[in-house]
Amino acid sequence: MRTQQPPARPPADPAPADHRRLGRELRLFDTDPLVGAGLPLWLPDGAVIRAEIERLAAEEAIRGGCQRVYTPVLAKRELYERSGHWAKFADDMFPAMKVGERDGGAGEGGGAGEELVLRPANCPHHALVYASEQRSFRDLPVRLAELGAMFRSELSGVLGGLSRVRQINLDDAHVFCAPEQVQGEIALALESVLRCYRLLGIDITRFRLSRRGGGDGFLGGDGLWAEAERQLGAALADLGLGYEDAEGEAAFYGPKIDVQVTDPAGREETLSTVQLDFNQPERFGLRYVGPDGGRHQPVMIHRGVLSAMERLVAHLIELYDGALPPWLSPVQVLVLPVADQNAEPARRVAGHLSAAGLRADCDLADATLGARIRRARGRRIPYVAVIGDREAAGIRDAADDGRVALRLRDGRRLDGVPVARLISEVSRQVTDRAVGLGFDA
Repeated sequence: MRTQQPPARPPADPAPADHRRLGRELRLFDTDPLVGAGLPLWLPDGAVIRAEIERLAAEEAIRGGCQRVYTPVLAKRELYERSGHWAKFADDMFPAMKVGERDGGAGEGGGAGEELVLRPANCPHHALVYASEQRSFRDLPVRLAELGAMFRSELSGVLGGLSRVRQINLDDAHVFCAPEQVQGEIALALESVLRCYRLLGIDITRFRLSRRGGGDGFLGGDGLWAEAERQLGAALADLGLGYEDAEGEAAFYGPKIDVQVTDPAGREETLSTVQLDFNQPERFGLRYVGPDGGRHQPVMIHRGVLSAMERLVAHLIELYDGALPPWLSPVQVLVLPVADQNAEPARRVAGHLSAAGLRADCDLADATLGARIRRARGRRIPYVAVIGDREAAGIRDAADDGRVALRLRDGRRLDGVPVARLISEVSRQVTDRAVGLGFDA
């Protein structure tokens, strides 16, 4: 799938909820000149957030009937010549790499060498997965999902944080179906988008039907494009979703539905997309055996429900000003002993929380309690369990009978909360992927 990068942001002082600033402060990601611009390093806490979203993406793919595949991040140049990327998208691709040659001579196999290219999209590989065996109309739709890396040769001056990068890790699926199945598959993808956005707390600004424009930057004939645009519009109408037309914003191989969101600074960007493609099945000669025994060409649907991990995480960091829902928080519960003599009971409680599957940490008394509470607030930790002498007296090895003084990120304070209740309530919020903090807020 080709996913559009958002427009380059002009250099400016970071906004109050700028993910670049928050990413540094919260130690979520970093960059290093030895790696290069636009190639962020996901630090441990940032990796937790990404892993949770990837888990959601995998569950949603299974729920949507997808089969998981893995494909290489590079391929021979000929693959992208066949798909049309080389002709229509080469300016955004990294140059081909010659392999199999030494000092300009022939490779070990006796050939003149090959040219390999970092992939700009996963769809050509998925077309080959579909083509790896004969398909019948009874097999359709075939839905292939992969959260895979793609690469874009972006100019250094437009790169920034996670929102515009050179390696994109995209929640990507491709559906191969019969023409009469197209509208239902588009609706299935849009329902998945709506469900995930409700879960993540993301408001949709508008749906955009991105159509072909003028010029020669698009593949395929007028008839194919008209039918593809008609089916996308019909799927939106069936779901009661209003949309705006955007001429010239289509992918080069087909029209698409763009799900537009607005960040806290008022900038609009595309997160999820559903793209319809008659061209690549034709270029790759994809077929299935129909009820009549003849060979028919499937339609290809590019389905990006959760967008690129980089872009989605950037949006969520800014949306929540770093105070992510508990299920996404790198540390869900922080245990604070008031003084050194409370350290061992605090460790027991933290261990009990961890054994229950929660991400818990213990901040020992290397500073005053107030300083450590402020530090936890700066880290946006949703739950802080304080253990003083009174709480420590009731904590045994299992910590089941113990109690803690609980401070919630929203400012509430609850004294005497049983450890068992803390585990139960936080676990419920995490399991439900709830946006709020619970405890009868």
